[in-house]
Amino acid sequence: MTVVDRIAAGWRSRRHPPAFDPVAAAAGDDERMTRPGPIKRLLPRTLFGRSLLIIITPVLLMQAIATFYFYDKHWDTVTERLSKAVAGEIAMIIEDLSEVAESPDARAALFARASRTMSLLASYRPGDRIEPEQRSFVFQILDRRLDEALRLKIARPYRFDTRVADEWAKIEIQLAGGVLEVLVPKRRLFSSTSQVFLLWMVGSGGVLFAVALLFMRNQIRPIRRLAAAAERFGKGRDTPGFKPEGALEVRQAARAFLVMRERIQRQISQRTEMLAGVSHDLRTPLTRMKLQLALLGDTPDIAELRADVAEMERMIEGYLAFARGEGSEAPVATDLSGLLEDVSLAARREGAVVELDAEPDLILPLRPQAMRRCLVNLISNARRYGGQVAVAARRRGRAIEVTIDDDGPGIPEERMEDVFKPFYRLDASRNQATGGTGLGLTIARDIARHHGGDVTLSRSPLGGLRCALRLPL
Repeated sequence: MTVVDRIAAGWRSRRHPPAFDPVAAAAGDDERMTRPGPIKRLLPRTLFGRSLLIIITPVLLMQAIATFYFYDKHWDTVTERLSKAVAGEIAMIIEDLSEVAESPDARAALFARASRTMSLLASYRPGDRIEPEQRSFVFQILDRRLDEALRLKIARPYRFDTRVADEWAKIEIQLAGGVLEVLVPKRRLFSSTSQVFLLWMVGSGGVLFAVALLFMRNQIRPIRRLAAAAERFGKGRDTPGFKPEGALEVRQAARAFLVMRERIQRQISQRTEMLAGVSHDLRTPLTRMKLQLALLGDTPDIAELRADVAEMERMIEGYLAFARGEGSEAPVATDLSGLLEDVSLAARREGAVVELDAEPDLILPLRPQAMRRCLVNLISNARRYGGQVAVAARRRGRAIEVTIDDDGPGIPEERMEDVFKPFYRLDASRNQATGGTGLGLTIARDIARHHGGDVTLSRSPLGGLRCALRLPL
């Protein structure tokens, strides 16, 4: 099995730690500490959702109470009175019909008078019979109230259908000689204001919801822009065109962010200018010393002095690189695969055994020189302690992960975080032959975190150390 195959197998079998994200880390710690219950899990997690819920819930609750009160106190009461009035009129028709039951002309006159004065369409079917129905009116207020009124006013078998037509209800009453059928307009049985009321409640609720939605979106937008600007600045990217807007508190937070950004940028600029002067001042005497040593010949003592001067130069370069950070380099869209290829090729020229397995077109905003320094430090660290180095790069969700494995002795797990401390070395003797200045991993992690990512250490499938560099897309 080749080194790349072993790395791929180890990649699939291990779960790598996520990129360092202070906001996500704080949110995760808070979530683990609070452990929300089932009700909190159902609530929206965004500020927009919670604000909308705060606005909409009282409105919906008020409408629900108003609707319940309307149906319980108004519509139900009005429907009961109307049903009793219709039942009383039908009872009066039945009494008058008993007096003229044998005269078709008298029945026709009675039914015409009922139609003209009470809007009731009555007819009589001699010799016919009906079977009363046992019906349940759980949610049908009209049917329930009409049934109660007919049972109260008419002491005879009956049945009715309130859905026989769109605008009519049919009532049939069993008489001694036949069946009296009455068609009643529905407007006489229930109040039409209920439909207007329901339409008003639904319409007003929809309008209030739309206004609240539009208002909250406009209020949340400045907060999202502030969060995006802070995230971009935290990843070392520019935030052009950002300006305070929104509510007073949001404007205050945005102005505080701008002041903080200006202070940090001014500090970086001042540090870069200071280090440029320090670098010049330190390199000038070193250059004079190198020239003087070159004129003194090639004796063993001179060779040792030259080695000391070279060592001092390397140490100064390391210190300045650590203090310099990323300087004023601007992030640009960079092909990380090509950058890895260049760094690996340079390491091979120096005699290192480096295998590279990277996905193509891993393009993301980077500071090329700073990221090159980060990769060089990680690969150099692997070269120093291992015989062979395997480099791999893959997309992992919304991040790119680069792993650098070696077959060296590795680092004890309890000291994996210590090696990121400035000037910390596993070899306490400070011997340059067994290590550098103790700043390589520190600089690498500093550069990674300025890009919004992180560098972590773990055991390698090759037996040595694995450095994992994660960069957000």
